[in-house]
Amino acid sequence: MVRTLVITIDRDNDLGVKAGIRGPVIGRKATLTAALKLGIADPEESDTNAILGALHHHDRLSERNDGEDEIEIAILTGDVRVGPRSDRAIASQLDEVIQEFQPDTAVLVTDGADDEASLPILTSRVRVDHVEKIIVRQSKGIESTYYYVAKAIEDPRWRARLLVPAALFLIIFGLGLILPNGAVLIGAMPLIIGIWILAKGLGWEHQLERLMIDMRESATGGIWSSLLWGLSIVSVLFSILTFYSVFYGDPTELNAYVLDSFVRIDNFDLDEVNRDFAVWVIAIDQALTWILVATFSFVLSLGVLRWKEGSFTGQSLILVGLGAVVYSITKAVIEVALAELGGEGYDITAGNVSDTWFFPIIAIVFYYLLKTAIDSVTAETDDDGSNRYWGI
Repeated sequence: MVRTLVITIDRDNDLGVKAGIRGPVIGRKATLTAALKLGIADPEESDTNAILGALHHHDRLSERNDGEDEIEIAILTGDVRVGPRSDRAIASQLDEVIQEFQPDTAVLVTDGADDEASLPILTSRVRVDHVEKIIVRQSKGIESTYYYVAKAIEDPRWRARLLVPAALFLIIFGLGLILPNGAVLIGAMPLIIGIWILAKGLGWEHQLERLMIDMRESATGGIWSSLLWGLSIVSVLFSILTFYSVFYGDPTELNAYVLDSFVRIDNFDLDEVNRDFAVWVIAIDQALTWILVATFSFVLSLGVLRWKEGSFTGQSLILVGLGAVVYSITKAVIEVALAELGGEGYDITAGNVSDTWFFPIIAIVFYYLLKTAIDSVTAETDDDGSNRYWGI
């Protein structure tokens, strides 16, 4: 005898919000009642079709049953706040259904990818033999297309995905037409779209989502982490303004900046060198301090949050040391690049090389010692006996 469970998932809990039915719903009669109540409450709800599709699949399996196998149907509901909260609710209800029916196999009937996101929860508890997606056939005319776009805009889950990219596109395009030298903004739009497509292709949105969660928790975790997070945002804005001022600044002021900032460069004229490359190098040099401040502030804000949670492992300090290494090496490379662009070349003498690369070497040594010390402390913490096995 094989026990088969037909499951449909309402991840955003439309069944509870609109029809007042709590999950799990077990049995054909209860499932049919739930479908009717949800259909009456909201005739446009796609979950109704998914529930009816599950009933159809259940009845089809029952007709083919020779009398030995058992077939059951169930609806699992999540939460309005789709995410970890709804997944925990689905997992809890699935455990309840499994405890009552004890299925051998399962069939998932769903109306879209949103409910299919719960498939790993099902496969971790029961063997899923088949996944069936219910797609409602609709007219392909312009009127129905407009209807679906309008409904998607009204849905909070799709509103941000549709309106925010369109709004950003129009804002950038409008600023490009209004501001002087706005061609840079208009030209940046394909770059932004390309970066977004690349991030979607490589799956960076998940890392970005975790980063935004950490930033939000850091902003609400304490006054110090909030101040550091705000300082990082201000520093990023200052770095952008620095880039802008260098690109549209006076060449005489840029020449004076290079001669004043790098004492080993005696001759530099922006008009006599590769201007585009030199401007980029000068812009990076001037904005490097703000970029470093933004990075350190952000990393320290997350470190403060980890420390408040009791999960501080020293990784933030390691990132600070790594930032110091990158900063010192970048300053040295910029000095060499500007010396070569100036026409005099970079003198490869012992004194000149030691003066230029002294701080990068010290930063590398400091980073190595810091990382070794933190790894040692972490290893001692892990082996302090708290995780040892002392028997049953």
